Amino acid sequence: MDKFSKTMKKTIFIDMDEVIADTYGAHIEMYNQEYNGQLTLDVCKGYEVWMKVPEAHQESVRGHAKRRGFFKNLKPIPGSIEVIEALAHAHEVYIASAAMQFPNSLEEKSEWLDMFLPFIPWQNRILCGHKHILRGDVLIDDRSYNLKAFNGRSIMFSSPHNAHSNGFERADTWEDIRTMLL
Repeated sequence: MDKFSKTMKKTIFIDMDEVIADTYGAHIEMYNQEYNGQLTLDVCKGYEVWMKVPEAHQESVRGHAKRRGFFKNLKPIPGSIEVIEALAHAHEVYIASAAMQFPNSLEEKSEWLDMFLPFIPWQNRILCGHKHILRGDVLIDDRSYNLKAFNGRSIMFSSPHNAHSNGFERADTWEDIRTMLL
């Protein structure tokens, strides 16, 4: 049987930001509130949010993730919770998120996971720096540099910033993930 068959139990790593938790939308929402802006996902497509605001505001947007509460208050990506729960019943699922870059993110991401994914035990939460250490069957991530370093099946989860990235199997929604892995 093929190692990517839907019927075999797999080790699946799932990124948080822009895959499970909507950091991109939070950046846009915060920018619009702070600067009375009209920034939209369509305007930002293919770019990081900070790249699509006036230069005078870029540092502020880049600093959103350093603010207390940023990661704890993120909205889940539609469908993510339900599909991850189904995946966790069929496979060995780990949440693998870079959580060392921003001072508050480690604690806040842990609290977020407790709130939205209580069925993923703490032992299956990898809050790390680089993801090149991950070894398993599947990595679902929005960043090509994480997917390139992974030795298994790499699935790029669509986010506005990666709209022009190519070279990876792509999932636009969590229903796509359900179809691919369940």
